[in-house]
Amino acid sequence: MRGVVVGGTRSGVGKTVAALAVLRALDAAGYDVQPAKAGPDFIDPSHHARVAGRPSRTLDLWLQGEAGLRRNYHRGEGDVCVVEGVMGLYDGDGSSTAAVAEALDLPVVLVADAKAGMESVAATAVGFREFAAHADRDVDVAGVIAQRAHGGRHEQGIRDALPEGLQYFGRIPPREDLEIPDRHLGLRMGDESPLSTEALDAAADGIRVDRLLDIARSPPRPANVESAGERTDARVAVARDDAFRFCYPATLERLREHADVATFQPTAGDALPACDGVYLPGGYPELHAAVLSESPALTQIADAAADGRPIYGECGGLMALAESLTTVEGETHRMGGVLPADVRMRERYQALDHVELRARDGALTAAAGETLRGHEFHYSEADSAEDARFAFDVERGDGIDGDHDGLCEYETLGTYCHVHPESGAFDAFLDAL
Repeated sequence: MRGVVVGGTRSGVGKTVAALAVLRALDAAGYDVQPAKAGPDFIDPSHHARVAGRPSRTLDLWLQGEAGLRRNYHRGEGDVCVVEGVMGLYDGDGSSTAAVAEALDLPVVLVADAKAGMESVAATAVGFREFAAHADRDVDVAGVIAQRAHGGRHEQGIRDALPEGLQYFGRIPPREDLEIPDRHLGLRMGDESPLSTEALDAAADGIRVDRLLDIARSPPRPANVESAGERTDARVAVARDDAFRFCYPATLERLREHADVATFQPTAGDALPACDGVYLPGGYPELHAAVLSESPALTQIADAAADGRPIYGECGGLMALAESLTTVEGETHRMGGVLPADVRMRERYQALDHVELRARDGALTAAAGETLRGHEFHYSEADSAEDARFAFDVERGDGIDGDHDGLCEYETLGTYCHVHPESGAFDAFLDAL
């Protein structure tokens, strides 16, 4: 499957809108498109999926390693893959867009803000192309998409200024309806604030599909693309609703490859399905705390935990397993009461980074001494009990208290760290079932 990377000059330059425009333009031209996202984000991929009609692949060197990243790329389906970058092209020491493009040997289409420039857009692109050598990255910056560019003289001025070796791949018009509103943790999800069909079509009209297809190429394919391991008779209950939205598609794939998966919606009043273990992904429990506090599923999860069934909660899942959750407005709601901590939301984010954890005495997701790489991004803080037990020492990141992550009780584990199945964490979880 051929692909291209849509990278940006900086965060907030409009990469997501540009990537959606490229997806829409390729689809309109009759190509089967596979979206992907560089970095550990959950929100941008929700917009990709809405436009492309299939889940977006997560591509992150820190979470997956080079072989895992390539495996996840090649597990995608379609004629062309469009990879949206993260932050600016070279930003990020754990897994920058440039590093992902280099690992996949894919060309980069640079999204540059053209609102108040013409020749300067070309100068910016030249700078980003030449910086690859300084950064010791084998990155092919093939050209630009001009964000917020008018047609006519404005567009022509940008095209004329581009030197040989840098192509013009189109423009995104300056329209207010091509802006996606945001909130804490990033943009609103794709099903909450999708771009209108009219606006997306207007953006797609300015994309040069022929030129994108000319530069697209196929990454190296690893030998072991398919997941290894035996299928079990276990059944895993996975929360999937507005409070528990942050789950990588590859995680559900891995669970379904090796076990039966039953999804349920705690905020809709669903009961906990019959199961051998429970996975509570991250999300927005703080926006649904009052409903969650009345959910029968939380009580049933607490009973399952006391019975010794393995339960794994990531970030939002950790919050739902805590004793209580206090919103920014100061309203305190009872949660599952499995883990000895009280969680409080803050106005500013409390952690944002790639993380590395080392298992202390063996945990639900790792053996003693093993390390797990993941990602944390949360606005809450957890005040844990003095005698709380932690599964991990933090080697990079913030964790729960700066030094530890992974609150433990019974066979229940709650972490602020999101992990990808390439880490082996979900294989260990399945083994525990």
